[in-house]
Amino acid sequence: MIKEELWMFKYIIRNMCRQVFSWTEKIETWRRFWDSYRNYKKITSPDWQPSLQYLYPCLGDDTKETIIEPTYYYQDAWAFEKIVNQKPDFHIDVGSHNKYVTFLSKIIKVIMVDIRPLSLPMDSLKFCRGSIGNLPFKNASVPSVSSLCVVEHVGLGRYGDPLDPNGSECAINELKRIIQPGGDLYISLNVDDSNRVYFNAHRAFQVDYLIKLFKPFEVIESRYIYGKEYGSEIKPGFGTGCYHLKNVL
Repeated sequence: MIKEELWMFKYIIRNMCRQVFSWTEKIETWRRFWDSYRNYKKITSPDWQPSLQYLYPCLGDDTKETIIEPTYYYQDAWAFEKIVNQKPDFHIDVGSHNKYVTFLSKIIKVIMVDIRPLSLPMDSLKFCRGSIGNLPFKNASVPSVSSLCVVEHVGLGRYGDPLDPNGSECAINELKRIIQPGGDLYISLNVDDSNRVYFNAHRAFQVDYLIKLFKPFEVIESRYIYGKEYGSEIKPGFGTGCYHLKNVL
């Protein structure tokens, strides 16, 4: 118990240090904003003077390059290309990012399943409320399924789902259950040097452990994302694995 309390204390201190650093960055960002505001007023004609009444600070957008979150950037493009090339009669997505699913629905008939309904409708996308632990489809009935950065969260309560230490394993089995013979599964999830629980954000899985979970499905292709690096090589440490699996039964 003392060891756990020590870890909790270290965690609190580490977060406090991060907040101090964050506030230092925010002060500098505001300084740049007000400098920019004053300089703009100096060079602008009286007819187009900015007013404090209509200030709309977009702080932090003045970066030296366009910042891209690498995991969704690579994995969504990977899955999108593969599914479009396969041209399934219809496709089921379970819980992936709404932008990826929406774009895909403009090309292929897509049904999206999630525990939470989308706040906006899209005419090309059919939504079905449901759980990855109990998908509303018959056995071996779906030709194509994707679930990107979803499985590793199941069972940790982060999104209001029930606590279940075997939630990820059950989710993978449920995804496999609905795919017809010869059908395809596109899945991404966290990988690491060993199986770990980052409560309550996500779990991470050793690659060998995943391959066993995927059986009897065959791994057609695998890609890995480590920070900004994207490729087919497994590397040490925490990353994201993208797998194209096929039901060969």
